[in-house]
Amino acid sequence: MSQPVASLPAASGRGVDLRPGVRLARRSPDWLLNQLPVGMLSSDFFVRFVSLFQELGTTLLEYADNIDHLPDISVAPDAVVRWLGSWIGMNALDPSLPDELQRRIVAGSAQTLTWRGTAVGLRRFLELTTGGPAEVTDGGGVWREGDAPSDTAWVRMSVESTGWLLEPDFVELVRDEIPAHVRAELWVQDRCVWASAAADGAPLPVGTGSLPIAVEPPEEPTGPSGQAAGTETSS
Repeated sequence: MSQPVASLPAASGRGVDLRPGVRLARRSPDWLLNQLPVGMLSSDFFVRFVSLFQELGTTLLEYADNIDHLPDISVAPDAVVRWLGSWIGMNALDPSLPDELQRRIVAGSAQTLTWRGTAVGLRRFLELTTGGPAEVTDGGGVWREGDAPSDTAWVRMSVESTGWLLEPDFVELVRDEIPAHVRAELWVQDRCVWASAAADGAPLPVGTGSLPIAVEPPEEPTGPSGQAAGTETSS
């Protein structure tokens, strides 16, 4: 019968703390000794000798019993959460951040990946990273044939703060999210902290001649759809 426990066995032999409420499989402490013939149990030496193998076997079996918890963001050990984040490019995740924040960043980043390259995905990424509101204005949209403006490859981003990152690190993180051909500006409050080389000396448009169609994501993103930032589509 399973019962709550506080840790998973680690390779070092020490337990790895899990989140409260996680229930892990637990077997009888004498599961190996209980399989021996009764006559062998009368020998103290033999019992102690078999107990050594029982202890080693218990560690291996606990790994197998609880392997399904390791990739679960909601219950995985903190170190595993950061390791899972590295699978989707979250290599800059600070281990000193609160546990709940680390889990929220990794889980949110996984969902945002399906919208990468769109204004919706960029806004979600900025909000997730800074922990505050973000505004994204871009030249992408959908227009009737012949009505598209001549300048669509631009995006302006505005946030209240850089969140848990230092400003230079935040800028580097944002740069990786912007398509190479798009002119971009990043504002923190009333300061422009970064402008792409293409935007230097060329101010971004204040508005466009027609309003692009806003595309909002569903509750559970299932794939990359919607208009990419800085991409023109005519119909």
